[in-house]
Amino acid sequence: MASNGQASANGKPPVFLVDGSSFIFRAYHALPGLTNEQGMATGAVYGFAQMIRKLLDEHAPAELGIVFDPKGPTFRSEIDPDYKAHRPPMPDDLAEQVPYIHRLVAAFGLPLLVEDGVEADDVIGTLAAQAEEAGRNVVVITGDKDMAQLVDDRVQLLDTMKERWTDPEAVHERWGIPPEAVADYLALVGDSVDNIPGVPGVGDKTAAKLLQAYGSAEGILEHIDDLKGKQRERLADNADQLRRSKDLTTIRQGLDLGRGLTDLCRQEADTEALRGLYQELEFTRFLRDLGDEGGEEVEARHVGVTDTETLTGLAGELTAAERFAFDTETTSLAAEQADLVGVSFAHENGTGYYIPVAHTGEGAEDQLSAEPVRTALESALGGGGEKVAHNLKYDLTVLHRAGWALAGPFHDTMLMSYVLHPTRTSHDMDSLAADRLGRTTTTYTEVAGKGAKQVTFYQVSLAQAIPYAAEDAEITLALAADLEAELDAEPVLRALYDELEMPLVPVLAGMERTGVRLDTDLLAELSAELAEAMEQAEGRAHDLAGRAF
Repeated sequence: MASNGQASANGKPPVFLVDGSSFIFRAYHALPGLTNEQGMATGAVYGFAQMIRKLLDEHAPAELGIVFDPKGPTFRSEIDPDYKAHRPPMPDDLAEQVPYIHRLVAAFGLPLLVEDGVEADDVIGTLAAQAEEAGRNVVVITGDKDMAQLVDDRVQLLDTMKERWTDPEAVHERWGIPPEAVADYLALVGDSVDNIPGVPGVGDKTAAKLLQAYGSAEGILEHIDDLKGKQRERLADNADQLRRSKDLTTIRQGLDLGRGLTDLCRQEADTEALRGLYQELEFTRFLRDLGDEGGEEVEARHVGVTDTETLTGLAGELTAAERFAFDTETTSLAAEQADLVGVSFAHENGTGYYIPVAHTGEGAEDQLSAEPVRTALESALGGGGEKVAHNLKYDLTVLHRAGWALAGPFHDTMLMSYVLHPTRTSHDMDSLAADRLGRTTTTYTEVAGKGAKQVTFYQVSLAQAIPYAAEDAEITLALAADLEAELDAEPVLRALYDELEMPLVPVLAGMERTGVRLDTDLLAELSAELAEAMEQAEGRAHDLAGRAF
């Protein structure tokens, strides 16, 4: 028996067949609301790409096919015109993503299969049969229960979202029947999604018992006289419908497709086509995985400030600068709970500085204490030069808690991005650096680890912390110049940013620090009034109904 995609008896690797239509809908519902700057929905494409990338990374299939349903009716509509008649049309925001998904498959170098008038299930069933005849094992990637009827000693299902393998034993465990009876089972219980009626009064348990006793829908009808009462009557009255439903639920495995296993060879991915798609759809994470080819070459300098002489020199340069960027490193994403670990600055393109003050990791003995650093930077932070941050409100709150005073004017690159492109799904620094600067930044997990092994930033060694933190300020300064150039070209948006959005940031930060005062006595009074009103409404409802309920 094939086990978890192992090689066939002839030594050849398994053939992978992907239910692309199932992937599309699962991706669409998993990532609702994801859009690019133009407002186009991109969640289905992103989720689809994630699933394909995971499949390729984990299984590296040499032969596979990505199979999609065709547009328009299929041969099952001729069997029953009501088949799938109740299904609503594909949502517009999903339909517009399908061509991008097809382009994505082609860019990955993967065979894309669509047969006019034939559902993806039947294409997969036929190709699976061809593979078995050639002595090959088959892995069908799907979340569709109908596909369980294809399972046998050579064919398994894999639900990659749940990491669940389905072999004959798993089918029997789930339904109490062998895979060859799944189509009969579906015909008996019906399928509301596909508008297959089934037999009235026959549910999951009854269907399994009947098939255990008689093997198939045909076997049940041949032994209908053995049944009693309502069950016999319902099956007799719906015999023709049961046969038609069985015809609808049965996946075809002998179709003439005009193609076969030789058409399932994986080709080399078209990196430039992938890059173009990722850029258009703003899939920053995937762009980073492709590397920086095509992006601007930047040789940044990241400096650790761990001695008084360097600190004094930097403080003087910041005080004299017309603008500098800054960023805080902390112990928490919650500003009101975050303790300051270090602060980074950049006042000239391509150079960032990090001043660690509360690290405990390797190299921490070289860092300066927080108070002398704060004192040295007082003139710069309180002076008249512009201060730029990414998510300024967070940094203002963190520094206020640490006793550091800042004076404006301020700018916020995250806010600039939001004003310019409010429909963009992500305004984080890493995404903006990739999209606007062509820069691949160091991620937090690269220096702090991830999952159970992740450490808090103060535990990161200075050798890792300095380039990571200094890069944040250096990137922020570069983003400010890039975003402001676009803002300057849009006078209305520039005014919105300067006159409304930006002035609100320090105000909101102050409000969050101060909090709100609650009049608990008034709230209790309101609660009592509402409880009384609810009780009166309930009484009126009971009076109208003539009884309590």
